[in-house]
Amino acid sequence: MLAKRIIPCLDVRDGRVVKGTNFGGLRDMADPVDMARFYNESGADELVFYDITASAEGRGLFTDILRQVASEIFIPLTVGGGIRTLDDFDRVLKCGADKVSVNSGAIADPRLIGEAAKKYGDQCVVLSMDVKRIGGQFRLFAKGGREDTGIDAMEWAVQGVGDGAGEIVLNSIDTDGVKNGFDLEMLDALTARVNVPVIASGGAGNMDHFAELFTHPGIDAGLAASIFHTKQVDIRDLKRFLRKKGVEMRL
Repeated sequence: MLAKRIIPCLDVRDGRVVKGTNFGGLRDMADPVDMARFYNESGADELVFYDITASAEGRGLFTDILRQVASEIFIPLTVGGGIRTLDDFDRVLKCGADKVSVNSGAIADPRLIGEAAKKYGDQCVVLSMDVKRIGGQFRLFAKGGREDTGIDAMEWAVQGVGDGAGEIVLNSIDTDGVKNGFDLEMLDALTARVNVPVIASGGAGNMDHFAELFTHPGIDAGLAASIFHTKQVDIRDLKRFLRKKGVEMRL
């Protein structure tokens, strides 16, 4: 059995880690380099770095901060934000990223996933989806959750995997920052349609939420931000807790 992964996420705006609720009300949390160093030492399996306003502002990702973050850690690093071209892939990989997360850039140009998978390998391409319920449909949002694309998120996921995405991060806008648990209904709908690793994001509030998450088939990792940033949940304690619940973990 493959070990499940615990992944903290750094949402970075203007060079600082921020966190909000339902993709809004962002508040300052910490320095991303200090936080990356902390997570590298605290038992995280991987780290995600999102430049959360790059797409909305139509600019490239802040590579200077990314280089500093990458230099501090020895765990896999996934990077996203403003990834629109193969040159953007190349730039962040050269800064030290192991995987590249695409969202709005792939919506604008669906060929990007296939071209990147062909050049860098499926394992390098992460399809990140910001999803919200609209009229009974799981709807795909772009530009940091600001823009309703009108696209059915589950159909988009199937297309992305078919094009070569090796992993999916499902960010539920409905549960983001609410801390009432992961969006299991949305996650189950996704895992029924795709056969690549799925990372659940949005809603973690305590250790039991992770234990509940990993009872659902097809979920490979749980991603969270505020409960780890505020030290409400310690990652090593969480892993020991999950191991006692029968979840395979790297300790």
